[in-house]
Amino acid sequence: MEEKAYTPDEVAQIFQISKHTVYELIKRGELQAFKIGNKMRIEHAELERYKENTKAPVKKSHAEPSNTFSNHSLSIRLSGSHDFLVEHFAKQAGTALNLQIQPSYIGSLEGLMMLYRGQCDIAAIHLLDPTSQEYNLPFIHQLFVYESILVLRLAARQQGFIVAKGNPKNILDFPDLVRKDVQFINRQKGAGTRFLLDSKLSSYGINPSNISGYNIEEWTHLSAASYISRGIADVAFGIQSAASHLGLDFIPVAQEHFDLVFRFTDENKQCLTELIQYLQSPEFKDSLTDLEGYSIVDLGKIIYQTTLTEESTC
Repeated sequence: MEEKAYTPDEVAQIFQISKHTVYELIKRGELQAFKIGNKMRIEHAELERYKENTKAPVKKSHAEPSNTFSNHSLSIRLSGSHDFLVEHFAKQAGTALNLQIQPSYIGSLEGLMMLYRGQCDIAAIHLLDPTSQEYNLPFIHQLFVYESILVLRLAARQQGFIVAKGNPKNILDFPDLVRKDVQFINRQKGAGTRFLLDSKLSSYGINPSNISGYNIEEWTHLSAASYISRGIADVAFGIQSAASHLGLDFIPVAQEHFDLVFRFTDENKQCLTELIQYLQSPEFKDSLTDLEGYSIVDLGKIIYQTTLTEESTC
């Protein structure tokens, strides 16, 4: 039996919010949707995931038995790039640690800036520095001088061209994007994928204004890939797992590093320490099943860290 899928109107009624708010949640990547023809749908499991990630923590009475981890009253805010493994981590860790994790998928650069401003606790990033061709650390070194942070490797991901099944336009390399018969769909400014794309275009000497669709932006890999599945665009630049989710073809271009940046405060140190331990645990690694387009060889590896604060509570 197929799982029920809801329209944005139905989701708006369920949550008692406006339809425009539903579309904004989808645009920001906080609520995952797919399209059939020109109709947008949201799966029941996705609604349950969203509700779990946004509901207020419930305080337990002292009579209730405690689990392995403390009953956290603090919500952990995770901002940055959207990724299926990040979604999975937030859901699994939240359940295992009895911890409220609030994700906001707004792009790598904005996520890192929110972490810098103290507006979130974890940033999910994959930012390529065009000068050094190094991921993430050049940006972190510039921003975080006096803060206590730790950078963990989540995965390496395949980035490339997402095209229709059979690649009917025979799109193989970046010069193909300027062809008159090719329609492109882009990611938003500040997305790590956009950083990589623009770096590649610059190395080829390609003027973005010559690419049809360069200025049309989407906020998640899945929403960009949906343009291809609906026949609205011919190619997107994104991750292999998004192509696989929609049954599309994928031409690999580069492998990138996707990292989680933890910023410690007196209030969140215990929670973040438990999250890090969980991410590095065999339990979490064993929960990863759909890894097409990913390498988790360095999962949980500490890439960079500064001195942590001495005392904290959660």
